[in-house]
Amino acid sequence: MKLTFLGTRGEIDARTSQHRMHTALLISWRGTHVMIDCGADWARRAAKLNPTAILITHAHLDHAGGLKNGVSCPVFATQKSWNTMRPGPIPEQAVVEPRCPFDVRGIRFEAFPVEHSLLAPAVGYKISTDRTAVFYAPDLVRIYDQQEALAGIQLYVGDGASITRPIVRKRGDAFIGHASIQMQLEWCHDEGVPEAVFTHCGTQIVSGDQSVMNEKVATLGRNVGVAARIAFDGLELVLRP
Repeated sequence: MKLTFLGTRGEIDARTSQHRMHTALLISWRGTHVMIDCGADWARRAAKLNPTAILITHAHLDHAGGLKNGVSCPVFATQKSWNTMRPGPIPEQAVVEPRCPFDVRGIRFEAFPVEHSLLAPAVGYKISTDRTAVFYAPDLVRIYDQQEALAGIQLYVGDGASITRPIVRKRGDAFIGHASIQMQLEWCHDEGVPEAVFTHCGTQIVSGDQSVMNEKVATLGRNVGVAARIAFDGLELVLRP
């Protein structure tokens, strides 16, 4: 399984050559190419990628705004996301049911609800092929079924909005916003996940010295026994069984 980080910038004003495009990931395996999220930056670029399918984590514009002109491939999203999105022409609007695995030409996906937004409820995706497995959740405060979501995965791809201080607000009984990288690394430690990469980078990372930011994240990972790094636009990772 090959992972290409097409974009790694969150919904912030700052951008650099390393973090220029809205967060999007391309999963490639045996000729199948699935794009996860298609933010506003991708409105005129997604068609050039010609993905087999597009999956949406939630309906915020930096994750789904690129669908406004329509695309030529199927798009998968939860019903709550479809209720909010206003995309252009799409040949197939597939509804994702949380915790119900589905295949896209041999790549298996399972959506796990995560806490992030009340207006745009989000999911993370467990992605598996053969004996490789990844969990991808670029925007979250917590994973509702954390143990099941992270069981048996080789790589956690998470929310890079903040390194050590969570960006969280409370609305009634719900929390919205972003867990810190430090907190997510603790989840990985608790569930035996050996490696983590962080995307959807916030201002702290994008505007900071990249070598300093990478060392901070790597050190936090070493403290809990997890190999950790920050993703950048164009990063390619290959996972083998």
